[in-house]
Amino acid sequence: MNKVFNIFKNNRIRHIGENVDLVERYRVSENTSFDGIPTVYYDIYLHDTDYKIGKCDIRLKLDERMYYYGHVGYSIYPQYQGHHYAYYACLILFKIAKEDFNMDELIITCNPDNVASYKTLKKLNGELIEVAQIPEEHELYRQGEKYKCVFKYRIEL
Repeated sequence: MNKVFNIFKNNRIRHIGENVDLVERYRVSENTSFDGIPTVYYDIYLHDTDYKIGKCDIRLKLDERMYYYGHVGYSIYPQYQGHHYAYYACLILFKIAKEDFNMDELIITCNPDNVASYKTLKKLNGELIEVAQIPEEHELYRQGEKYKCVFKYRIEL
């Protein structure tokens, strides 16, 4: 991927990838975020089109509670799943994390039964550091989630 940034419609930066592009939607700071975590939200588009196929975000810090969520979240709309678009979006997020936010390491998690996300995280060459048991007092546990596969990524561009 080249370091290409251009201004998209209504002055939003479009981060160009090979198969998908990310368009920043908005940012929340530590002070304005409901959970105290500064986060940048993106829409995912098919490369060089106006076809929105999903969304993703990068959380710029982790605390003990956020560890089970990880730094990165993504969702591909059902009609576009199965084409590795989440993988390509993560590659762009890795570059953004390193170049824009000076991050050297990311944690990304998935549910053990989410086969598609697990395959995506393996394809990104992450290190599975643990299958973590979610504490009973955590909101994810109260939502029915009991475990998270926790992957670590060293970002070296």
